[in-house]
Amino acid sequence: MIYIQLFMAFFVSNILGYGGGPASIPLIQKEVVDRYHWLTVKEFSEMLAIGNALPGPIATKMAGFIGYQQAGILGSVIALFATIAPSVLLLVILLRILFKYKDSPNVKKMTNYIRPVIAILLGLMAYEFFMNSYGDSGIWQTLFLVVASFLLLEKLRVHPAFVIVGALVYGAVFLA
Repeated sequence: MIYIQLFMAFFVSNILGYGGGPASIPLIQKEVVDRYHWLTVKEFSEMLAIGNALPGPIATKMAGFIGYQQAGILGSVIALFATIAPSVLLLVILLRILFKYKDSPNVKKMTNYIRPVIAILLGLMAYEFFMNSYGDSGIWQTLFLVVASFLLLEKLRVHPAFVIVGALVYGAVFLA
């Protein structure tokens, strides 16, 4: 049963996650945290932070980790397959349709309607992570990390990987 649950959790998340990894992360969170209770919000946010620090697509790293954690190597393989299966299906089955209608005004409208939904889902996920961090680390630690990350990313244009690694080191030294 766990194999079917792993497959469905990642297949559904990734087939509905139009726009790639950032769009599917809130959907994966809903499945693994809220629906199946495989991880807590804190564990999910920590896994996401570590996954973002590593190279490659985030959704496959999350699927591999959660699949392995829940059902070993076979669970990892099933979760990884479920993550890439929607893309494979769309490429194989719908490639001709996509090329035929790629310049259609209706397709462009659909894309414009989906973008705000993805932005809202990402905002809600960030809010949940912030509240979880605030509850665990306190307001001053959380505000320091938020402000420092913002300044490093937006003002100094530091690469996000370095900001993530810096936050991990800060957490290991000051919050452990």
